[in-house]
Amino acid sequence: MNNGHSLPAAFPAMRARRLRRTPGLRAMVSETQLSPADLIWPIFLTEGVDVVDPVPTMPGVARLSVDRAVRAAKRAKGLGIPAICLFPYTEADRRTEDCAEAWSANNLSNRATRAIKDAVPGLVVMTDVALDPYNANGHDGIVREGVIVNDESVEALVRMALAQAEAGADILGPSDMMDGRIGAMREALEESGHQDTVILSYAAKFASAFYGPFRDAVGASGRLVGDKATYQIDPANGDEAVRMVARDLAEGADMVMVKPGMPYLDICRRVKERFAVPTFAYQVSGEYAMIRAAIDAGWIEPEKAMLESLIAFRRAGCDGILTYFAPDVAELLNG
Repeated sequence: MNNGHSLPAAFPAMRARRLRRTPGLRAMVSETQLSPADLIWPIFLTEGVDVVDPVPTMPGVARLSVDRAVRAAKRAKGLGIPAICLFPYTEADRRTEDCAEAWSANNLSNRATRAIKDAVPGLVVMTDVALDPYNANGHDGIVREGVIVNDESVEALVRMALAQAEAGADILGPSDMMDGRIGAMREALEESGHQDTVILSYAAKFASAFYGPFRDAVGASGRLVGDKATYQIDPANGDEAVRMVARDLAEGADMVMVKPGMPYLDICRRVKERFAVPTFAYQVSGEYAMIRAAIDAGWIEPEKAMLESLIAFRRAGCDGILTYFAPDVAELLNG
């Protein structure tokens, strides 16, 4: 059975190395392409002016004050990166059990969104819709007596999404994994005049060990009580992930995300082949940190490792990738 492909001729009539002989030949038959337009650059925010605060567990990545985030946005635009995604580090006194800072019009994320849209109007701004940066308990939803409550969390997330849309976010990225949140957000956006706001749902988000450095970056690590297994997907469950994608698309998501990335390339392929919708993957903080550590130790070749890791997503069917390597890779691809 040849699955629709003709069988190759036998050696020596078919010598596969003929097409690998020169860089020009290899370029002609390359099956997968990667460009800066395939990248979304995640940026961490912090309070202050002219602040660049390195994240210890993510070498090469720093929290940026709003003015520095604007500079980064201009750099992204210049490199041909079409979008950035904002993640705030919220000060301790603004982290509460009701998470009210999440929907403040003047919270750090919303201020940065407005500043970036004013300075670089052609750049797409994506925001994160989850309560963990604002939650005294470090969870993506509201906690009541040790339980992450779903419906009350959805109400809070809708308020957060509307505040981000009002600030000018082009894409909302619900990463919370509460049931029913996409439908509730879509309905609220329609009713409030934000019918053109895009939802890129983290539909297949797994309860992964690879999120640790990110939680350090947004200040959630030391606050998290328990784990997130009651709302994120078991890493063993591929069918469940596909069901969650189907649900979020039915509720009004425009695009979907698989997170983490490289350990779940099979899910990326299944989602793209089954639904044929814009499909993204997040090369998460743990993936980045491992590759960066090996690069910094001199164990792997920097340029080849970065490019190979991202080509894998494109080969698996992803239309784009969130990656902390975005500016470095864009510079490489631009020559």
